[in-house]
Amino acid sequence: MPRPGRGEVLIEVRAAGVNPLDWQLRSGAVAAMMPVAFPSVPGGDVAGVVVAVGEDVADFEAGDEVFGSIGSGGYAQYALAPAARLARRPGNVPWEVAAGLPVAVDTAYQALGDLGVRAGETLVVDGAAGGVGSVAVQIAGQLGATVIGTASERNHAYLRSLGAEPVTYGEGLAERIRAVAPNGVDAALDAAGKGSLPDLVEVAGGPGRVVTIADHRAADHAVRFVFAGADTVRERLEQAAALVVNGELTLSVAETYPLARAADAHRRSEGGHVRGKLVVVPD
Repeated sequence: MPRPGRGEVLIEVRAAGVNPLDWQLRSGAVAAMMPVAFPSVPGGDVAGVVVAVGEDVADFEAGDEVFGSIGSGGYAQYALAPAARLARRPGNVPWEVAAGLPVAVDTAYQALGDLGVRAGETLVVDGAAGGVGSVAVQIAGQLGATVIGTASERNHAYLRSLGAEPVTYGEGLAERIRAVAPNGVDAALDAAGKGSLPDLVEVAGGPGRVVTIADHRAADHAVRFVFAGADTVRERLEQAAALVVNGELTLSVAETYPLARAADAHRRSEGGHVRGKLVVVPD
């Protein structure tokens, strides 16, 4: 049983979110940027119950229900977490939804902040039906932006329900975006990493207001790669929790897997086309 150190809490995990970074780290796909020391337990998103606290932790106590972005270790029955990266579970939100929120929320806020999205602007979110994409669509809409979201046709109704104008991704993307945004596009977020950056740079009038969270060839297109900000995780989680409680932010859970089938969750994530988040729950 892990023991919490200074500034840490021990969580009994009720659910752990699955992110593309999990299988990228596991497979070695991002080893040049983010090397992993093995053995390593995947899982940066968790939701669960605090069972013990370490020194200098004043915000939480045993029995508190929390969710957060802990870096790694979430695919487990018990996980250690920095207290500063946790917030209280919003209302009676299901554990699976709470576990899917942290990385998506933190990354979406970071990307929209880096882009400087403002009211009255038009934003393209490529991969808008996924976890980060769907959260970014909703937050950008609350900022007063018009959002164009790319997804497969089967997810177009879902994007409309989130407030985005859907277009199909793939070859000819720039032309389809121009068809629905004849006055132009102000900014673009690539949340898919499927080769859309040339089209996004074209419609945004250059790389200055284009960012990606998924394409590690970003520098080839003079595009910034976004990493979520460690110092603001709790603030962002608390903002998102308030939106969730008010019904202003929703997250779709595509599928839940028992811990013993975590490998299947990785295969599904790697295949793409996931609406919302995949979640692992302890056996």
